[in-house]
Amino acid sequence: MPSLATAAEDLQLLRSAAVTAGIIATGYFRRELKTWTKEFGSPVSEADVVLDKFLHSSLTTARPDYGWLSEESVDNPERLGRRRTFIVDPIDGTRGFIRGEDSWTVSLAVAEDGIAIAGVIYAPVRDEMYEASTGSGALLNGKPLERRTPPGRQAPLIPAPGAVHQELQTAGLYYTRGPAYPSLAYRLAQVATGKLDAAVARRGAQDWDVAAAAVILDEAGIEFSDVCMGALRFNREETRHGALAALAEVSLNPVLHAALVKIYGCPPHQEGEIEVQLP
Repeated sequence: MPSLATAAEDLQLLRSAAVTAGIIATGYFRRELKTWTKEFGSPVSEADVVLDKFLHSSLTTARPDYGWLSEESVDNPERLGRRRTFIVDPIDGTRGFIRGEDSWTVSLAVAEDGIAIAGVIYAPVRDEMYEASTGSGALLNGKPLERRTPPGRQAPLIPAPGAVHQELQTAGLYYTRGPAYPSLAYRLAQVATGKLDAAVARRGAQDWDVAAAAVILDEAGIEFSDVCMGALRFNREETRHGALAALAEVSLNPVLHAALVKIYGCPPHQEGEIEVQLP
């Protein structure tokens, strides 16, 4: 049996596929699109489907032993028996893509035994390629990804759903409400760049929304976790996650985690544990 590729080799494959996918996607961007709505009111466009088919062909041809999990593909339970699995969102931020906003991304990852080991978040229109593989650090456009807080920022910049903002204000947190980029993957990456100080996801984010960000944030030294369950695990039978938070400042952890737990709750067997951990 041939040995598995290294995480760095998988990253190289993801990067190449993301660039080509980005070229294909920009051919549909800001043009008349066929769009429709799928389950839970989530939008999808013809570009999502075209990219999904391209990525499936490109990636699984290169790694036929890997499983496949994509937002735009029917789930195949065979992935659960594969040690490594591609986790793919052909266009993360489809609503923004349809509206003509430029921060949508191609988000690709490889998970091994439930842990993301390689990932890319590519924003073609902004010409930004975020990437990382386990143990190799995080990069932005080929250079080490370094967090730089813009000069003059007086308070943490945090985008979040309205209910979470209300809870943070009630808790007395001094912060500024940040921009809500339609791509969750892109939003999470901005915590690593310094454009944001924290980013959250309401309960129900899927593997393909966050797997690439998980390895990039980890390699950039940014805390990213499920506020109830802790470290994220991928390629399980259940692909949805609880409320998530990425934090550049550990001091934000107690109040932000507490707000998310209060708004979205935790699985019953975790509630007592969370009550002990929160102030």
